[in-house]
Amino acid sequence: MFADYHVHSEYSDDSTYPLEQVIRDAIGMGMDEICITDHVDYGIKKDWDAGEEIAYRGSQPLANVDYPRYMAALRDMQSRYGDRIRIRVGLEFGIQTHTIPQFRALLTRYPLDFVILSIHQVENQEFWTQEFQRGCTQQEYNERYYEELLAVVQQYQGYSVLGHLDLITRYDKQGVYPFERVRPLVEAILRRVIADGKGIEVNTSSHRYGLTDTTPSVAILQLYRELGGTILTIGSDSHAPAHLGTHIEEARALLRDLGFRQFCTFEQMQPVFHPL
Repeated sequence: MFADYHVHSEYSDDSTYPLEQVIRDAIGMGMDEICITDHVDYGIKKDWDAGEEIAYRGSQPLANVDYPRYMAALRDMQSRYGDRIRIRVGLEFGIQTHTIPQFRALLTRYPLDFVILSIHQVENQEFWTQEFQRGCTQQEYNERYYEELLAVVQQYQGYSVLGHLDLITRYDKQGVYPFERVRPLVEAILRRVIADGKGIEVNTSSHRYGLTDTTPSVAILQLYRELGGTILTIGSDSHAPAHLGTHIEEARALLRDLGFRQFCTFEQMQPVFHPL
């Protein structure tokens, strides 16, 4: 089973990869299943149908998925290419504690196969711009990130897996913060995830970002297994043709080495297990 479960298309504000080309490229790679997971980030982005002016970053709109067009396009892809590849309908929810009500409402509007829960901002402050980290010690912004993630999973269960669980590491200019210092917070997060029947992803973008560890780290993956976690997806976090499907097999090999035996795809928000 060759599947990529974290894929962005032209419907994400940070990608121009045409959806149909994504599907055709995946078929060309021999992919069995793909899940499109375009971005929703309430708090910093507007909905197209919200009646508010959309801001732009260069030529790209700072806006969430245009849901009606996105759903219609995915149905069209399923109709046209479904005999060659399984196409699942997903979204990546960039949740913050104060935006949980908006995501609850969104999930009632559209049927989904899969939802990635990610923390991309805290208090509407971005990581990649260093706005969130500015003026804080390395300890303060690392702990605040995990505290926000814990608060979200304690309040919200409308998701399938946690995306790039230690994302803050990607944008930490001071280097890798020692895992043992945040282990209690990470353990509390994972215990809640497992208790709620949810999972985590292995995000293979760690390779293209030149990180020294996987995303999440090997230490987090080991802890997840020790705590009894079994629901795992693997995704490239693709935004462009060069990203799609990359390093999936390496991730599977790593998970086997760590003692995992299965990974998951999803259908109608339910995990489907496959041998690694």
